[in-house]
Amino acid sequence: MLTIECPWCGPRAESEFSCGGEADIARPLDTDKLTDREWGEYLFMRKNPRGVHREQWMHTQGCRRWFMATRDTVTYQIQGYETFKMGNTSADAQEGNKQ
Repeated sequence: MLTIECPWCGPRAESEFSCGGEADIARPLDTDKLTDREWGEYLFMRKNPRGVHREQWMHTQGCRRWFMATRDTVTYQIQGYETFKMGNTSADAQEGNKQ
């Protein structure tokens, strides 16, 4: 079984996670103006490379947080993990004002 390391909970069995597919796919901003073909391309067409690529994963049976993993699709070896970069929240802004 594949062991995946949640950035918050540590190493866990793959069965605790859900794969969200290819990472770094930007959702179209104005979906009402897309044709059916363009919307279908966004929803269903993925690169599915043989080799190293980035995927989104959710720790569904743990902290329920999303993160990205760089994984080799041939060997299944995970080469690294990243959390999603969040924009400034009101809590971040307030913390910055305290400094």
